[in-house]
Amino acid sequence: MYYYLKGTLAAKGENYIVVDVSGVGYMVYTSLNGIEKSGPIGNQITVYTYLNVREDAMDLYGFVTEEEKKMFMLLISVSGVGPKAGLAILSVAPPAKIATAIITGDTKTITKAAGVGPKVAQRVILELKDKMDSSSLGIETEDLSVSDEIITDNRAEAMSALVVLGYSANDARNVLSKLDSSLSTEDLIKQALVKLM
Repeated sequence: MYYYLKGTLAAKGENYIVVDVSGVGYMVYTSLNGIEKSGPIGNQITVYTYLNVREDAMDLYGFVTEEEKKMFMLLISVSGVGPKAGLAILSVAPPAKIATAIITGDTKTITKAAGVGPKVAQRVILELKDKMDSSSLGIETEDLSVSDEIITDNRAEAMSALVVLGYSANDARNVLSKLDSSLSTEDLIKQALVKLM
């Protein structure tokens, strides 16, 4: 229903911010990262939103980056993971780190989130790992080569994560080709995101 809200940051709470859009204050639930990145009160911000409608409530969830919103949408697509659990996971790590945790089967990172146990973490990895796999994203194996050099496993995983976060395969490949191939998947993703932004 709402794609984003653009306005003034009017207030901050423990798990929400209030965005004033032309005199209307929208209470938007967000991650701890979102609260930190929203800046000081009075700041002009854009928040990418998701409206969760239930029988007894309509809650608005917001994200300061589209990457965070995309990861949230993937997380809540997992059975047993609701919007609150999705925000809790996004509060312990940025989207790139969560993508890396899913690809590498790292349940410890995911279980750092409040209310998320090992079973839920394993389900997140099981249900989302394929969505972060290069073959399921429509990236041909040939496309993963960089300057006739076979891409390393770390680069392939990093590229998959970047494509899941919304970057094109070409942009991801070009940036990764300029990075040290001996870096870990997580470091490759971090450095690539800095260059892509």
